[in-house]
Amino acid sequence: MEIDESLVLLDAHADDAEHAITLAGQLLVQAGRATADYLDAMVRAYHELGPYIVLAPHIAMPHARPENGALREGIAVVRLVEPVPFGHPHNDPVSVVIPLVGVDANAHIAVLRRLSAVLMDDAAVTTILQADDPKTVVKLFNPLQEG
Repeated sequence: MEIDESLVLLDAHADDAEHAITLAGQLLVQAGRATADYLDAMVRAYHELGPYIVLAPHIAMPHARPENGALREGIAVVRLVEPVPFGHPHNDPVSVVIPLVGVDANAHIAVLRRLSAVLMDDAAVTTILQADDPKTVVKLFNPLQEG
């Protein structure tokens, strides 16, 4: 799973959870990782299934089924300038939205596993919350990348 600076948006403004998911999903679409249908499916899943995607305090990880338009596995990272409520009883409000896409069930699990490894590190989460530029966030997910 590689991420580059085009998949990181810092200090974005979102009016609500749906807007936050849309901002994050648009990065995946623009990078050719998913289709617009995949983005629509992420929003639809949030409305139909609720805030189950808020898997950690202040972090939402929207996703959809591969058949909804997954093109290439990956993630994006959107940090919100102001947190927004997603409706989760314990992990609201959300400050960071990390949409993920996997081309099949195995890829989806692999992306989630790699993402979880980063997010379980408190220092990494702090870095995401305080980063001054996208390159700093990219290095968390691509630790061997030079630059």
